[in-house]
Formats: sequence, C-alpha cells, structure tokens
Amino acid sequence: MSTSPQNENLTRRRLMMGLPLAGAAVLGVGFWKMLAGMQHGSFNPHDINAPVLNRPVPDFTLPDQPPGEGFSAQDLRNLTKPVLVNFFASWCIPCLAEMPTLMSLKDDVTLWGIAYKDRPENAANFLKHSGNPFTRLGSDHEGRVGIEWGISGVPETFLIGPGGIIRWHTASPLDVDTIRNTLAPLLEKLKTA
Repeated sequence: MSTSPQNENLTRRRLMMGLPLAGAAVLGVGFWKMLAGMQHGSFNPHDINAPVLNRPVPDFTLPDQPPGEGFSAQDLRNLTKPVLVNFFASWCIPCLAEMPTLMSLKDDVTLWGIAYKDRPENAANFLKHSGNPFTRLGSDHEGRVGIEWGISGVPETFLIGPGGIIRWHTASPLDVDTIRNTLAPLLEKLKTA
C-alpha cells in the first residue's frame, strides 16, 4: 500500500507545525520548574555552576590597561598569597556600584582588575572617577580571556589562591555580607594554609 504525495505533504506539514509547539512546551515546563525552585528556595539564579573552581587559572596574557600594568596566568601562578581578580567595565552599572566595596577591600587583599570588552580610554576614565583599587590592570578588549575564565557578564570576581588556583567565584557585585560571610573566612583560611 503506497501513500499519495498529497498525504505525505500533509503529514510533513503537521510535523513541521507541531515541532515549534513541542519546543515551546518543553521550555515552558523548564521555566515552570525554575520558578517553582525559586519559590521553595532550591534554585538560586546567582549561584552559577563554576567549572573553574579548584583548578589553575586558564592560560592568558593581558596587555596593560592604563593606568596599570597588565598580567598573565604565569603572574598569578607565581603568587604566594591570595589575590582577588575582578572583571569590570565602564559601561556596567553594577560595576560602578561595586567600586566603593572594592576600594574598602584594597588594604586587606590584593586586587587585580580586568577591563572586560571596554575601550582602554573609557576604562581609564571610569577608574579615575570611581577610584582605582587595583594594583595590576589588564585589558580584555575582545573578551577572549573572559570566555576562558567562563564569565557570563560583569562584574565577576575570582579569589585566586597561591599557585594560581581558583578558590572562589561570584557572578554578582561584591557587598558587605558576601565579604563578611564568605570571602573573609576563605581569605583567612588561605592565608593560614
């Protein structure tokens, strides 16, 4: 028994019309589960799966970002004390809001900055007006280093332990609670290890 070309075309059309509906249904179920998880506290949208934790920093070399001096993975691997590496940009409103917190940290921990997908002159002006807590500054104008680190946007901050091992990561602006409850204990642990 053979099917007519007209029946085959009709079946193909139904299939083509049904695929977008099936895709929308799958996305809807996923979104519903995410919202249900947020309501019950089992899903935190700021809790990013950071596959780079407890691994060495990826290979990279950054050119200077005025007014600072660029750095590389080797510079971080040669460290004997913890360093915070902060990805920021002049066009980023949360980065501006985070800057006073970073300025308050500069006496307690070494901070290195990476200007992410920013024009060097814009990043320099941003630091001139908001303050510069960084002892080293690199420019990731193309965003390739950010991809290697696995960032999803800015600001993002990484705690690098001795030997260049990534020990902590946050994808949200640093605030007093995060510093007090998470970062300070980790820094103390790394300094005594």
